Amino acid sequence: MTSGTDTGVHEVFDLSSEFVDRMAALRPTMATYQGLAGHDGAWDDFSPEGGEAIQRFIAGYEQRLAALPKAEDRWAELAMKIMAEHLQLERSYYEDGDDMLDLNNIASTFQTIRQVLDLMDTSTAEGWTNMCMRVETIGTALGGYQKTLEKGLSRGVVASIRQVKAVIEQSRVQAGPESFFRRLPGNLADSGVKDAALAARLDAAVPVACAAYGAFGTWLEQAYLPKATPVDAAGADRYTRQTRRFLGMTIDPEETYRWGWSQVREIEAAMRDVAAQIKPGASVPEVFELLKSDKARAARDVPDFVRIMTERQMRALGELDGKHFDIPDPIRRVEVKIAPKGGALGAYYIQPSEDFSRPGTVWYSLAPDETHDIPLYDHISTAYHEGFPGHHLQCAMQVYLSDRLSRLHRLSVWYPGYGEGWALYTERLMNELGYFEKPEYVLGMLNAQLFRACRVVIDIGCHLGLKVPMEETSFHPGETWDYDLGVELMQKRAFQDPQYAASEVTRYLGWPGQAIAYKVGERVIMELREELKKRKGAAFSLKDFHARVIGSGPVGLELLQELVLKD
Repeated sequence: MTSGTDTGVHEVFDLSSEFVDRMAALRPTMATYQGLAGHDGAWDDFSPEGGEAIQRFIAGYEQRLAALPKAEDRWAELAMKIMAEHLQLERSYYEDGDDMLDLNNIASTFQTIRQVLDLMDTSTAEGWTNMCMRVETIGTALGGYQKTLEKGLSRGVVASIRQVKAVIEQSRVQAGPESFFRRLPGNLADSGVKDAALAARLDAAVPVACAAYGAFGTWLEQAYLPKATPVDAAGADRYTRQTRRFLGMTIDPEETYRWGWSQVREIEAAMRDVAAQIKPGASVPEVFELLKSDKARAARDVPDFVRIMTERQMRALGELDGKHFDIPDPIRRVEVKIAPKGGALGAYYIQPSEDFSRPGTVWYSLAPDETHDIPLYDHISTAYHEGFPGHHLQCAMQVYLSDRLSRLHRLSVWYPGYGEGWALYTERLMNELGYFEKPEYVLGMLNAQLFRACRVVIDIGCHLGLKVPMEETSFHPGETWDYDLGVELMQKRAFQDPQYAASEVTRYLGWPGQAIAYKVGERVIMELREELKKRKGAAFSLKDFHARVIGSGPVGLELLQELVLKD
């Protein structure tokens, strides 16, 4: 199986590669995320004019793609499907006005502008020069972004008060004494790069960047916040559009809502059984209190935590290769790091660069008080989800598969339904394979499953204004969903700390449709596994199934069903 980039079999592969290179010049931040060299000192034009330039650029490639000859093999056909849908989704982002609503607590341009700096080279003078260029001009990037939000203001297209307040708070962090930028001079000194002029330049750039964030936060507070909407819900039209974008699949939201509740009840029953193994006679909340307070079940400090999480990755990589996965050499490197302060709590993964010079990295955003005696029970499942065999395997494989996938597909395409569904599936898989060797780790995994099931009912319930089922007699039966109910469910039923529960529900309300991708994607993958078992009988191979799921790269769930079940 070879792609057109290697053999010239079909023009779509060359067109895809050209698109990636030219888009990198228009979106330098995306180029940095993808590990494409040559753009690390520049910023996107985040203004409305920049968005118009992107739309013209996409329209040109849609015309060129439509003019290509029909694909004659499966990989060229897949490349054409993927490119067509990617271009359509990129175009609709602007046509639907989502660029003007691009303001939330976790995954908007505001966070992208800061987080992209985490991925830049800080081992060479060239890398630090690029860092200086971006830090010096970060106000320009924020200014263009502000103009797009101002365009939304002028049209009455505005984010919710809750999301605006979250970003104001994050702006203050980056403007204040705990700012990421204030640590950069020390990081330069520790990097071993000796350049007095560069150090002086960076010293001068830091207060400029902090002031830019302060100014942006002030503008949000004084100009945007008074006009922001008090309504958190996206409504049926936008929610349907967003779920299709995230899942690559059309769902029945009310059926999915009911299924989500059934998952909540099923997982809660399993958790009670496991909790009884840890402390017989204790309730689940009592067992969690034990797990949070028992220093013998915790990492001593942050370095110890990073060591333990890294060892989890290496053990799984070493033991599962050849049994349930075939792991190419470049994928064997994965790093674990602690994210800078100022963002939403949780963990996330960044894929390796195209040439694998930058490895795949799991980033943990710990709570401010998580410095010593960090409980491990709920982090083991996260290690598998974000690292191996979760996101690291799937994302690194898509970068690696240049023999079959177009460059656009490998570097630019992502469907959370596929991606998060796979990562959640691997948590369940690792339990099946015995990698949660202590009952508290199993309980942590089940709680992660419960957490994602609660996301389904909160996300759909809040955005569509549904009611809590009457059979939920212990939790506000018949009441209509809102932020407060979501936070309460996360605390009482998913056992999340108040700060984290509030951050999570704020995330769902500002990022409609994304939160359900985990559990819905896992549902589709598990259904596919069962269907393939029925079809293959004794010939079914778990390793073959995994290769089918991740061997076609990130695709929408409807296309995944077609590809996995195809003989």
